Amino acid sequence: MAISSEKRASFVAMGERIATWCKAHNVTQVRLAEALGGSQQTLQSYEVGRRRIPVSALPIVAHTLSVSLDELFGERKAAAARAGKRGSAPQWQQQIEAVAQLSKSQQQLVARMIETVLAQAGAR
Repeated sequence: MAISSEKRASFVAMGERIATWCKAHNVTQVRLAEALGGSQQTLQSYEVGRRRIPVSALPIVAHTLSVSLDELFGERKAAAARAGKRGSAPQWQQQIEAVAQLSKSQQQLVARMIETVLAQAGAR
């Protein structure tokens, strides 16, 4: 399925953020790829936007790089504003973190469901 240039740009931007944080935190592509259970080549494809990073992998990336999911999505101002607030994480963040605890096959099912919904939303 083809993805829009806007969505591709967001994946490229996220990949650039991941690459920047890897350098800043001295995390190699190999180390992050191992945390994700993949290869260095796959991670490199995420960083340049050739491949979409699975939703189920996002909490692992954020944890490994010591950044929030908001920061991973490029929401620095929102993350900074919430940093001083007490309370629970947003519901979507809690759900993503819960997905990270599922088995690989369950994570893949959730990822396919999300991709289907996003594809339908993009078709409108």
